[in-house]
Formats: sequence, C-alpha cells, structure tokens
Amino acid sequence: MSGISRRKFLAASVAVGAATTLGGTKKALAAGSFSGYPDGMGVLVDLTRCIGCRSCEAACNKEQKLPDPNLPFDDMSVFDQTFHHGTQKRRTDESAYTVVNRYTPEGSDPIYRKVQCNHCAEPACLSSCSVNAYTKTKEGAVIYNGSVCVGCRNCMIACPFNVPAYSYSSAFGAVVKKCIFYHETRLKDGLPPACVEICPQEALTFGKRKDLLKIGHQRIQTHPGRYIDRIYGEKELGGTHWMYLSPIPVEEVGFDPRPGNEPIISHVKDFLGVVPMVLAIWPALFTGFHLLAKNQEGHEDHEHEIEQQHDEEGGQQ
Repeated sequence: MSGISRRKFLAASVAVGAATTLGGTKKALAAGSFSGYPDGMGVLVDLTRCIGCRSCEAACNKEQKLPDPNLPFDDMSVFDQTFHHGTQKRRTDESAYTVVNRYTPEGSDPIYRKVQCNHCAEPACLSSCSVNAYTKTKEGAVIYNGSVCVGCRNCMIACPFNVPAYSYSSAFGAVVKKCIFYHETRLKDGLPPACVEICPQEALTFGKRKDLLKIGHQRIQTHPGRYIDRIYGEKELGGTHWMYLSPIPVEEVGFDPRPGNEPIISHVKDFLGVVPMVLAIWPALFTGFHLLAKNQEGHEDHEHEIEQQHDEEGGQQ
C-alpha cells in the first residue's frame, strides 16, 4: 500500500473497532437512565388545525438553506404521492427536513400531519451511534455532528420514526440529514422554530415541554369529542419533544399506535452488548478506507512535486 503501511492501516482499524464495540456496550448499559431535561423546549402539534398549506416546509427550507423542491410549495399534488404500493407517505430526506402528509380516513375529512425529527428524550439514534455523532441538548434538541460520522447508518435503523436520511452526494462525505430544531440559530436563545412562526393556523405551539403537556390536556378536557384522549409523544418511547393532538386514532395518521413507553434502546441493550462483529468493524473499515484514499492522494501529490523539482533542476543545467 502506498502512503500508509498495511500495519498502520490494520492497527487503526482494530483500534477503532475496539473502541466502537466498547463504546456501544457502555452506552447500552446506560439505556433507560435518562428521562430528559425538565426545562427542555418542545412543540405541540394540533392536527385539527393544520390545513396542509405547507408553509412550514417552505420556512424550513429557506432557513436551513435547502434546495428548492421539484414541485413548488403551493403544489398540492405532492399529497397524492405514496410509496411501497400506496402504504407509505412522503418522508424527510437531505433536501427536506420536514414534510406534510395528507391522510383521508374513511368517514372523515382529510387530516394533515407535519413530519420531522421528534427529538426523543432518550434518542435511539444517539444510543446506537458508535462515534457519538449525536447529542441531546438541554434545550430539548437532538443535534448531529457530521464531522465525526463514519456513515454506518445505525441511526437510520434504530430510529422508530424513520427520520434520519443519508446523503449520497459525496462518496466520502458521510452525512446524515435531519431536523435539528434550529438549535444554533433559534432554540438555544429561546426562540421558536421558523416553521412554528410561519404557521397561519397556529397548529404548532412552542414552549417548555412540561407546559405544552398542560396545554394539550386542557384542550382535550375543554373540547370533549374533538380530540382522542391522548397526547402522542407524552410517554411513547420515553417521551418526545414534538407531540401531537389528534381527532382520530393515531394509527390512522401514520403513527405506530403501540410503541410502548420504554425508550426503544432499552429493549435491545443486551443485544448491543454482543452486537455482531460486522456492525462493530464497519465504521472502522469505512474510516480506514477514507484515510487510505486521503493518504494515497497526498502521496501522489508529493511524487508529482518531486518530479516537477527534478524537471526544473534539469532545465537549469
């Protein structure tokens, strides 16, 4: 091998692989021990108020400097898009951190639901990540550090809401894309997300999570028959910071109706302790090949510089 010795490559792979295995085991043993920050912020989504205008999508794309969609935001034909034989609605990806989907239950008017990262109190993406690319902040957001991500995509498998999306725009630029709750630009300063600010129907309410739960239960009690007696995200999977009020059973608007109240990582922590070696060494191999390519590139540049220097010396003679 040029630029990096085989011995150094194997040593780096084994070291990273060992760290991956040990790190994953340690985090798995701690699963279920964190119940969130008491003053964390959140958003309460009232599905009875959403009209499917997609203003939140437009505001998110503008603030996050995402590319324009294939269809403009005022084109409502996107609601007719389904995948996997009509069973799956649009999902978030690297060009859209939030999407609105339409559901038409039998005997009911259309209902619209905004989809984005729900910012779990104890995120499965964080617990499954072997390189600590995810952080749960005191403000309630789950944020992502692409500079340490090795592209293993364990987080995509672990997420119960099918949110993290992988970017394929660069072979070596391993990046996962998802909503980060506007943490750096808004949340850490106590400001509401752009999608909340833009909503013309006030379907999105921003505030401290504990206060939003009070608001949600008050609406349920004040308007009997308008909502089902449930705030989705209050307890599900350990609780989330984006929560939903719905007029119909949650499975009819695309939610898993029985996810349980335990964080999802609690059910697999023993498995993670003995995770197959292929999952442990994949990030190491990915990193190793990346380093190998970078070193090879540097080695070739160095050889080119030497050749140029020899040519210049020959010309001077």
